[in-house]
Amino acid sequence: MARQLFSFPDPVNDKAARTVATGVVALAVAFLASGSGWLLVLLAAGFWARVATGPSLSPLGQLATRVVAPRLGPARPVPGPPKRFAQAIGTAFSSTALVLWFGAGEHAAAAVVVGALAGAATLEAALGLCLGCKGFALLMRAGIIPADACESCADLTLRYPELRRPTVEV
Repeated sequence: MARQLFSFPDPVNDKAARTVATGVVALAVAFLASGSGWLLVLLAAGFWARVATGPSLSPLGQLATRVVAPRLGPARPVPGPPKRFAQAIGTAFSSTALVLWFGAGEHAAAAVVVGALAGAATLEAALGLCLGCKGFALLMRAGIIPADACESCADLTLRYPELRRPTVEV
């Protein structure tokens, strides 16, 4: 049960991922507009939940996967490991902002970090451009992340079965 809870989906529905990114943008903008540090707690907690369990323990992840994405049409599968890596980067940014805000009293620095996070989330939400996924790919090409860390990244037929060559029986 714990192993299943602390897993991340692979593949991920890109429509759900973009919906989550939209929620992150909304929360980040609400923080920047209001200056309420408690919104940073929600932002960071959401990232921690998603990086640890995918959408399982994330209210925003649940909303995206169970309510919004199914209404946007057929799922568009994308590899899970790069999305988890992107969630880890969001965790680092949101946690840094949280520490800057509450721990160091550096409100302006926290706002800059959240602004950068909002910018990256906006690219994902509006254009489907995941900077974390791009970073994951670069690290794979550099050999820093092992090539087998994302089987579906290397084999497009896992995401797009229609690309598979038909098997010929002899």
